Amino acid sequence: MENTLSSLDWSLVQSFLAVAQEGSLSAAARKSGQSQPTIGRHIKSLEAQFDVPLFKRVSRGYELTEVGQNLLRPAQEMHRAALNLNLSAAGHSTELAGTVRITASDLVAHHLLPPIIAKMRTEHPGISIDVVASNSSDNLLYREADIAVRMYRPTQLDVITRHLGGLAMGVYGAKSYLEEHGRPQTAEDLFQHAFVGYDRDDQIIRGMREMGWPATREMFQTRCDDQAVYWQLVCAGCGLGITQRSIGDQKIGVEQVVPDLPIPKLPVWLTAHEALRQTPRIRVIWDHLVAGLSVHLDH
Repeated sequence: MENTLSSLDWSLVQSFLAVAQEGSLSAAARKSGQSQPTIGRHIKSLEAQFDVPLFKRVSRGYELTEVGQNLLRPAQEMHRAALNLNLSAAGHSTELAGTVRITASDLVAHHLLPPIIAKMRTEHPGISIDVVASNSSDNLLYREADIAVRMYRPTQLDVITRHLGGLAMGVYGAKSYLEEHGRPQTAEDLFQHAFVGYDRDDQIIRGMREMGWPATREMFQTRCDDQAVYWQLVCAGCGLGITQRSIGDQKIGVEQVVPDLPIPKLPVWLTAHEALRQTPRIRVIWDHLVAGLSVHLDH
């Protein structure tokens, strides 16, 4: 076993963890950026090296054997140790060069980040920017992102956070829709109109109910969980919708209705792993995000 451990290829362990997490070779390949045949070869090599089967084939993909289950925790500990090593090394970089990976929600990434990033690139051409437009919580520990722009207070350990302020929200409708169906003047009037909402995501319904509105899924005649598509449906005239005022006020052909509605602001937090926060390239991009996003926020 000692010889096996001393010659263990870390890439094989990474593939083992990917298949264990994702449950199939194809999903593991997408997760890791490897090809499916490569992942398959890695699993076979690791099984040959240990001389035991690590997975069994089931109808829905791959499932860990008992031996595979026993090896999962040590493999995860190796992964965490490698990540900590990587984070510690990255945190000591002193150059204003390299790549910074920013994750933000679809709407923020689409509407607010581009001019901020353009300014970053002009002032710091040696820094490359990766933008991950996603509403999921990318893991900073696993370097899925270096800086996250989030609409809730992060609770993950070993991260640094800063509350930047709140995004004012409003109800909007396309002028074409409002000219045909009328412009609501009060909160009660809103419920005489069609609304665009989310499909499986219930955050709009929960938010309305917290405001005392009798919201149900049925009041949304058009639904989509993709926030960018959601906003385009509103702009096209499918019904009224709620969005950030910094986005809605800039859209030609769309106007806000019942502007005095007391809709809670959407909080904006910046987050980075504490081991990276003082890395020069991370710090300078963090500062750019603070300055660029603050223009759109109420403090």
